[in-house]
Amino acid sequence: MKTLGYAAQNPGTPLAPFQFQRRAVGANDVQIDILFCGVCHSDLHTARNEWNNTLYPSVPGHEIVGKVRAVGSNVSAFKVGDIAGVGCMVDSCQSCPSCAEGLEQYCESGFTGTYNGPVFGGENTFGGYSDNVVVDQKFVLRISHTGNFAAVAPLLCAGITTYSPLRQWNVQPGHKVGVVGLGGLGHMGVKIAAAMGAHVVLFTTSPNKREDALRLGAAEVVVSKNPDEMAAHANSFDFILNTVAAPHNLDAFLGLLKRDATMTLVGAPDSPHPSPEVFSLIFKRRRLAGSLIGGIAETQEMLDFCAAHGIVSDIEMIPIQGINQAYERMLKSDVKYRFVIDMASLKDDASAA
Repeated sequence: MKTLGYAAQNPGTPLAPFQFQRRAVGANDVQIDILFCGVCHSDLHTARNEWNNTLYPSVPGHEIVGKVRAVGSNVSAFKVGDIAGVGCMVDSCQSCPSCAEGLEQYCESGFTGTYNGPVFGGENTFGGYSDNVVVDQKFVLRISHTGNFAAVAPLLCAGITTYSPLRQWNVQPGHKVGVVGLGGLGHMGVKIAAAMGAHVVLFTTSPNKREDALRLGAAEVVVSKNPDEMAAHANSFDFILNTVAAPHNLDAFLGLLKRDATMTLVGAPDSPHPSPEVFSLIFKRRRLAGSLIGGIAETQEMLDFCAAHGIVSDIEMIPIQGINQAYERMLKSDVKYRFVIDMASLKDDASAA
């Protein structure tokens, strides 16, 4: 099945039009005409081989919302014309203990990414910077939002990346929850934690983000470079979600946790954080943890939760032809808060070809 997309051919070249073949629709498959695809920082890391694992050509994109075009004979949960989503995974072994528990993101054989192939090596996969995708029905998600589908797309990565740890560490109404960083992940963390009933405190190095954080649902904003503001919150947090993807000192935030509380990291820096001061952990039995995305069942739960609470991402829509400029702006944090590609713009390249 001929497919048009945008690909990087090597780490130093911009993304450009690229034609490739999708597989034919099998008995368990769903074919989706892609309407919108969110732009994740992981897309940039992969396109430029910053994690040293890129399979080229690379067609990024794992925040996909589109319309079902065809279904296989064994598919009953989706029908032609449905709005459906695809997130970060398109397959897993389906047999290991993690998969059996619905935690495909921790598949012990390595899940297959929507782009860049299986985690531990194998045939390349091509993502959502394209006009269609064919995915096993087990990895296709129902979209229950009734509109604004472009702003739903980032929920498939940014939404679940923040929802999963908030659920895992059992955030409850009245809990005091910190969110570190107000970017693509952080703004979703603020919205979701607030919808869960938490008292949300946003930590930022930028005082000019205060107004936006309050608009998104934060009850308080702390400038993390201000020691007095930080000290006022010592030993008071039930949970901290740290979304920052750059190396930074974690000790200042660990000291804000209550006894037995946890700070979870979801940002993936390109070099390690400085090691935390161990006594801060030992003397309060605090925990420093990490979290990936969510499994398919939890991702569906997140989508339904967000639909019920009217939550979508704050986005800036771009044509696919603007993806390279969007990457440069993303590096400067010059977006509020997630780029989304209008895939109808691919028709301009198809017409030119």
